Amino acid sequence: MKTQVCIIGGGPSGLLLSQLLHLKGIATIVLERQSRNYVLGRIRAGVLESGFAGLMREAQCGERMDREGEVHHGFYIAHHGRTDRIDLTKYSGGQSVLVYGQTEVTRDLYEARERLGGQVVHNAADVKPHDLMSDTPFVTYTHNGQPQRVDCEYVVGADGFHGVSRQSIPKDVLREYERVYPFGWLGVLSRTKPVSPELIYANHERGFALCSLRSQVMSRYYVQVPLTDKADDWSDAAFWAELKRRLPGDVAANLMIGPSIEKSIAPLRSYVAEPMRYGRLFLAGDSAHIVPPTGAKGLNSAGSDIYYLYHAMVEHYSRGSDAELDAYSQKALARIWKAQRFSWWMTSLLHKFPDNSEFQVRLQQTDLNYLFSSDAAQRSLAENYVGLPY
Repeated sequence: MKTQVCIIGGGPSGLLLSQLLHLKGIATIVLERQSRNYVLGRIRAGVLESGFAGLMREAQCGERMDREGEVHHGFYIAHHGRTDRIDLTKYSGGQSVLVYGQTEVTRDLYEARERLGGQVVHNAADVKPHDLMSDTPFVTYTHNGQPQRVDCEYVVGADGFHGVSRQSIPKDVLREYERVYPFGWLGVLSRTKPVSPELIYANHERGFALCSLRSQVMSRYYVQVPLTDKADDWSDAAFWAELKRRLPGDVAANLMIGPSIEKSIAPLRSYVAEPMRYGRLFLAGDSAHIVPPTGAKGLNSAGSDIYYLYHAMVEHYSRGSDAELDAYSQKALARIWKAQRFSWWMTSLLHKFPDNSEFQVRLQQTDLNYLFSSDAAQRSLAENYVGLPY
């Protein structure tokens, strides 16, 4: 097969880029290691920055998102026996976020690719890019036991942290930065009415908790747990009891509980790989960077990569200019590191760190108190939470 851009990875990043490029007349093929049902079964983030939502609309995939997504103008932080609200709209110049699950984003993108006859190959095994430093790269893979080859002009690696794309960059070229946090998030999805119309982040002596939602009939809750815990260690009853302990009394009293639809533990990690380009290969999303889920920057950071890469590809194919492609890695990383800083700060602010000294605990308490005594501090939080400009 021949195409202009071969995209490795059929998650939201790869599908969004494929859809956007298709609308500009740029041919793509998407290779996904897993089945479509597997990809749609991943439970991920649900808070979209306005920039990401704008990309979905430009990709002609925003109709259901705008109809079913919930606009949130703020969120709450529970701490020291009180609950304070961050007014996003007030402190970010009128902006807000949109609550719409990543699974639904992916579903909308799949349907859009089908509508336009886009090429998405599922169950593509043994994917491997070749000749990335040449003008004629190609990608090989196996499908239904048969070897396949895609000749292309560019390769985009949107295949996640464990994917092959980043591993194709020589070790003496790649620089990696990482911090692994000493805890994870135990998440439960339940078909229950959310306890709050806006998200509640809770700082508690027993550990962090988060009350989130997917819709008015679907809730998503999290509690901080040690990395040694397994999801099977937690019964539904144990989870709900622990969540209630970490929430303010009035919130816990109104919590509706029910059977878990999905239960899993996600470890927390901060990770960045540099550069995000190697010859004709461009990295995007989790293949190049991971953030802790605190602050909801994972999918949104991938979105900023797609924004820069999409515009760079259009500049190349429509105007014959490689300036934006050459600037992609530097431009994308500048915004990624800001998202890393914000996610690290939110994580440090709200979690219980097992090795923290009393001095560090008092600093964390002071940081929370300062946040709600300062308009400037709340403005900084709000502008990062709604998303920095591309």
